[in-house]
Amino acid sequence: MADSASRPEPALNVLGGLLGCCCTSPMTGFYRDGHCHTGPQDVGRHLVCAEVTALFLAYSQSVGNDLSTPRPEYHFPGLKPGDKWCLCALRWQEACNAGLAPPVFLAATNQKALSLVDREQLFAHGLDRP
Repeated sequence: MADSASRPEPALNVLGGLLGCCCTSPMTGFYRDGHCHTGPQDVGRHLVCAEVTALFLAYSQSVGNDLSTPRPEYHFPGLKPGDKWCLCALRWQEACNAGLAPPVFLAATNQKALSLVDREQLFAHGLDRP
């Protein structure tokens, strides 16, 4: 996680508008600003705003990324089903390929995700698709 002073300029979402807020409770985003912003320090590319499900959380843990356990040293509260969170784009795509992708909020998903995930699959999982 980076400090907010190094946050990049405003970004676009996958719908072409300004990137909307994903969630502030719990506070999400690589920069912990509620948005799926990214920058050079974000090697995981936390670009996809998703509403996590129990199936996704179990899947993520099974492949080595425990998102349920709090990690206060990283300002990470631990997630429960129904929480919104900026997910790593490649992890979302991996879960999608396994049939376990959580639904997403397109207006809060960074446009840069489109270089890493399948657009049709992403939009098919959109809770706010046009």
